Amino acid sequence: MRASCTDGREEVIEAWYMDDSDEDQRLPHHRDPKEFVSLDHIAELGVLSWRLDADNYETDEELKKIREARGYSYMDFLKVCPEKLPNYEEKIKCFFEEHLHIDEEIRYCVAGSGYFDVRDQDDRWIRISVKKGAMIVLPAGIYHRFTLDSNNYIEAMRLFVGDPVWTPFNRPHDHLPARNEYLETFVKKDVSNQAVDAAA
Repeated sequence: MRASCTDGREEVIEAWYMDDSDEDQRLPHHRDPKEFVSLDHIAELGVLSWRLDADNYETDEELKKIREARGYSYMDFLKVCPEKLPNYEEKIKCFFEEHLHIDEEIRYCVAGSGYFDVRDQDDRWIRISVKKGAMIVLPAGIYHRFTLDSNNYIEAMRLFVGDPVWTPFNRPHDHLPARNEYLETFVKKDVSNQAVDAAA
């Protein structure tokens, strides 16, 4: 089912369950038939999303409000493409290794496009496609990965609370407090809700 939101996010952010093919990671990897996931569903996994004005990010009041409300004090930009990123092939492989962070990962696509893959409560991959204007926040402790799509280009604003930390912890790192907190907040909560529903 496609996203039901009416705030324009679905024009720049789409999500779907991935197939199991090991073809080029930059392909969409839709299932057959396609199985779309709503933005409400990825929000239940802790993934927040906005549609912002990427042409005017310097003066965008909405971005300013989000940064102030969530404490995103540090900002920089990263261009991911063969011409702009040193050690491109190595970095792309690194980004696509399944990993987690002990802090949120905040990315605002100001140009180009790409895919963030996250695991759902049943450990199935959901692919999140982001285009220009899409901003997403992946919660601390969620297993995920990133790849370019076949356009081979994204420019992303990276936001951080305080000093930037880019440390990835490749799976498995289930012993980290951030992983346990993620499971308690988003996965076990969902399981307990389902148990209540089943008993009703």
